[in-house]
Amino acid sequence: MFANRQRRTLVAAALFCAGLALAGCSSQIADLPGIGTPADAPARPQEPGSYLPVNDLPPDRDDTSMDPATRAKVEAELIAARERQAAASQPAANQSPASSTPAK
Repeated sequence: MFANRQRRTLVAAALFCAGLALAGCSSQIADLPGIGTPADAPARPQEPGSYLPVNDLPPDRDDTSMDPATRAKVEAELIAARERQAAASQPAANQSPASSTPAK
């Protein structure tokens, strides 16, 4: 019985090692002409792509994004909206939860 268990362990270890070895070779197997790529796959480029230009900055804008008068108008509208929301939320905050009776 002990020999049977030892044999199973050795077979399982051998299968595990074979699986690891085949997984390590999968990228080379995919490059084989008859096995890896399907017939309708596009051809790979001869040269690998170059790195993206990380130091190239876009050109500066010619026009400003917003003139000061428009900016002041938008800020005033936002402040007014904030005040309206604060005023609308105050009555809801003044209601106490003790005034409502819990459902049983």
